Amino acid sequence: MASTTTLVKKQSSFLQGLQSGISIAIGYLPVALTFGLLSKSTGLSLSETVLMSLIVYAGASQYISLSLLSVGTGIIEIVLTTFIVNIRHFLMSASLSEKVEGNDSLWKKALYSFGLTDETFTVASTKEGMVNAGYLFGLMLISYASWVINSGIGYVIGASLPTTVQESMSIALYAMFIGLLIPSLKKHRKVMFLAVAAAILNSIFYASQMISTGWSIVLSTLISAIIVELFYMKYTSEVETNG
Repeated sequence: MASTTTLVKKQSSFLQGLQSGISIAIGYLPVALTFGLLSKSTGLSLSETVLMSLIVYAGASQYISLSLLSVGTGIIEIVLTTFIVNIRHFLMSASLSEKVEGNDSLWKKALYSFGLTDETFTVASTKEGMVNAGYLFGLMLISYASWVINSGIGYVIGASLPTTVQESMSIALYAMFIGLLIPSLKKHRKVMFLAVAAAILNSIFYASQMISTGWSIVLSTLISAIIVELFYMKYTSEVETNG
């Protein structure tokens, strides 16, 4: 009887997760479609596009990867850039683990860690009370399915578009980066300084042709982050001393 009750509870939690993830799945639809369209214009095949969404499952990193692939960047630079972009997931995973009830096995933790995104983390972390593996699986499954399926659909749609339209879709990549950056610039001055510093350093590296495009992006991101963080640490320290 107890096992039946536990099974019903797990099923209920899974369904709750699916319901909570519907809004995320809908939100992923246009972004995933655009990714599929851009993949086609970048030169990826349908299987490569879907496989990237299946294995990587990281919107910003996948868009950046397309940009790097289009300029012939090497795999090491792409991996490092992806790592830097997604390093926040360490903190997100640590925070979410404190909200998950019970002591799940390692394979369960690995599964819902893979499905962790900014959106699923926000929904799970803001849910009242504790969450369990069933809820997380439901939440992340519907989000994951939406991203992968719509990436493929976007590619198929892109394949039916005229060649000139497919080529012009590469402009949408930069427009999306700007769209993602501007809201952060309005809220956080540090982000603005970081973006400006990274742009200047990347321009210097690119103009001097000292290093490849991929390494230019990696180094400019790391160096600008260190410079801006040191500046803000010094500024905060001076304010506390004088205040």
